[in-house]
Amino acid sequence: MSGAPPADRPPPNSPSPKGSPEGGFVRRVGPFQATAINMSQMCGIGPFVTIPLMVAAFGGPQAVTGFVAGALLALADGLVWAELSAAMPGSGGSYVYLRQAFQYRTGRLMPFLFVWTAMLFIPIGMSTGIVGFVQYLGYLAPDMGRTTGDLIGLGVIALVIALLWRGIEHIARITAVMWVVMIVSVGLVILASLTHFDADMAFTYPSDAFELTSNHFWIGFAGGLTIGIYDYLGYNTAAYMGAEIKNPGRTLPRAIVFSILGIMTIYLLLQIGTLGVIDWHRMTDPGDIASTSVASAVLEETWGKGPANVITVLILITAFASVFAGLLGGSRVPYDAARDRVFFRPYARLHPRHRFPTLGLATMGVVTSAGFLLGRHTDLATLIQLLTAVMVLVQALAQILALTVLRRRQPNLRRPYRMWLYPLPSLIALAGWLVIYGYADKNSPGRHPIEWSLAWVALGCVAFLVWARREKVWPFGPREISEEYLAAEEGPGGGPAPDEPEPEPVPRA
Repeated sequence: MSGAPPADRPPPNSPSPKGSPEGGFVRRVGPFQATAINMSQMCGIGPFVTIPLMVAAFGGPQAVTGFVAGALLALADGLVWAELSAAMPGSGGSYVYLRQAFQYRTGRLMPFLFVWTAMLFIPIGMSTGIVGFVQYLGYLAPDMGRTTGDLIGLGVIALVIALLWRGIEHIARITAVMWVVMIVSVGLVILASLTHFDADMAFTYPSDAFELTSNHFWIGFAGGLTIGIYDYLGYNTAAYMGAEIKNPGRTLPRAIVFSILGIMTIYLLLQIGTLGVIDWHRMTDPGDIASTSVASAVLEETWGKGPANVITVLILITAFASVFAGLLGGSRVPYDAARDRVFFRPYARLHPRHRFPTLGLATMGVVTSAGFLLGRHTDLATLIQLLTAVMVLVQALAQILALTVLRRRQPNLRRPYRMWLYPLPSLIALAGWLVIYGYADKNSPGRHPIEWSLAWVALGCVAFLVWARREKVWPFGPREISEEYLAAEEGPGGGPAPDEPEPEPVPRA
């Protein structure tokens, strides 16, 4: 493989001239679409299937604490994403940030490991959405068998891939429509709960609900934090599409913060409203419909079976929108790595007409299908534990460190947004992710998510050594230092100018 980009595409992370049909990505996604993409990914089927899991973790209506804790962790970690994405708005998100931060000592190891794990944890996250989709579909078709459900789930994944097989300008419009459907679906569930709200049911807690000296409380809190951050995941989706965002220096930080605050408000209203209609004991009863389709149960309890069926359809569309947005952003991850010779070259190819990464999208679809089938034969909580354990090591913790490393290594890097109260949000995010990682094995006896995550990273290190020896890069060759964002000219949004490609990165030994 050659060290220079092929002649038919631009240097790494360089956007094409505006409206250009050739070269790399085009910046066509504005602030509203970026926020809608984040929110659609965040508020998919997640809260509708995890509210019962949250209640079970806490053992009562105090489960609302989990959504508050998840929001605080999402905001702290979101500020890490905000600074990094505004300064380095390339396609691939974390891949770009880890490549820039850790190239000085470990060459391409960290970006390689990120892509290695992202090809697993991103589609696993999407597979949980499809599991929830089929779960809610069971409310409309209670006699649906397991095989039928499996086939429907696989068909939905195929439909998502087919819709994503087009230009980004069409996708932005589709996402905006799905965002509206998401707002309507959660809004109607919240409205229905408020019309029949019982404050005593929602705010009467068990006597030991807040015993801070009890191990039971902290185990429940760790479980709730894990579920909570799972429900907020997606606030970074637009950052994966940094090369396609208009004025990224302004748009990306605002899209991240606004989407977290908006979804936090929705989740709190949804959780409290649900607890005010459905007795929390029903949510922990496997034989009760409230344990699998709690939103449908709320609608049936308040407005009747007919409206419940209608809202369930809207919830299914919301779940579809979440998977749509997640695969949209995730498919961009291997593309940038392949252009920089840190992943397989075929992943660097864009569709000749619509300019999207074809192989990355197809691979994500295949892994999502496999994760969906795995989730159908285990439980959703275990799938969430595996997702978070794999993600924490090579993305969450490494990215927090990357922000600090880049402030020291590249102090002159243009930062249109700088983290508020630095380094406090980084420390809060670090503590939260460590709690989630340490808890991973507690709720999955016999399945060992931590061990599996460590094994996957170890296997990735072996794969990197094999690849590095073949490519004669560090540790079998010189480290190549590429500080392309230091040389980029600043555009209207604080990032690289949208109408001018960035200069060629200059390798340094």
